[in-house]
Amino acid sequence: MGSSTGRTPVSFGIYEAKNRFSELVERVAAGEEVIITRHGQPVARLVPETPERVDAAAVDAIFDELRKLSKGFAPGVTREELRGYMEEGRR
Repeated sequence: MGSSTGRTPVSFGIYEAKNRFSELVERVAAGEEVIITRHGQPVARLVPETPERVDAAAVDAIFDELRKLSKGFAPGVTREELRGYMEEGRR
């Protein structure tokens, strides 16, 4: 089982993990990965939290597309005309 940090994960049995939970959280916060085992078999993995990153370029591209699309709408359409278009679409 590989680690996202490149280090070999350390493992602890459930009983020991329960008794050393604060220490394990500190180790994970420092970048380690901890495997929790039951009867020698892995049952859980503690890994460092990684904040989700927003791709600013992708967000900008989406807004550019929205701006292009919004230019295609006629600003002078009246409410009545819009209702007429809606009714036509229902037929």
